[in-house]
Amino acid sequence: MKSQLENLVHMANQIAANNAHWGTDDEVLARVANHLKKFWAPSMLRMLADYTEDDLDPVARAAVRTISNA
Repeated sequence: MKSQLENLVHMANQIAANNAHWGTDDEVLARVANHLKKFWAPSMLRMLADYTEDDLDPVARAAVRTISNA
């Protein structure tokens, strides 16, 4: 059984992959950040913000950082 964090990483990676074709890198980052901000609880975002493993998609990681720094 996957942990909650493993599920969050998996979902964030899916969101990044599903939005990868939506324009420039900046546009994709904005779409992923907007989705996470709109639909994810702050506690979920905090868990990902503290996640340091390499299996989190770079776009998802950047989106979480963008939200955290806003």
